[in-house]
Amino acid sequence: MLKKENRLTKKKDFDRVYKKGRGIRSDSLFLKILENDKEKTRIGIVISKKVSKKAVERNKIKRRIREIVRKMDFCKGFDIIVVAYPNAKEKDFEGIKQEIIYLFKKAKCLNL
Repeated sequence: MLKKENRLTKKKDFDRVYKKGRGIRSDSLFLKILENDKEKTRIGIVISKKVSKKAVERNKIKRRIREIVRKMDFCKGFDIIVVAYPNAKEKDFEGIKQEIIYLFKKAKCLNL
């Protein structure tokens, strides 16, 4: 589980990132990223019913993404939204991990 200060929770924050952020797409994930004026990087995860009608499957994908993101070392000052596409449910843990690493490297928000 992500720490509370590292979570994007408010609707106005999500809306701001969707409107002003830049997007990066991979096969089964989409990343919206925007710089913020805070000391922390905050992350939100979105998995719609288009991915799966079953909440169990959506929660499984969300748990996998959360665990991968929790172990990463981010640069400070970003708001990030990770959106899953329907083919994300066919990926295993390692497949999702490789895509997330690719997206974050492309967005230049990881401390390497």
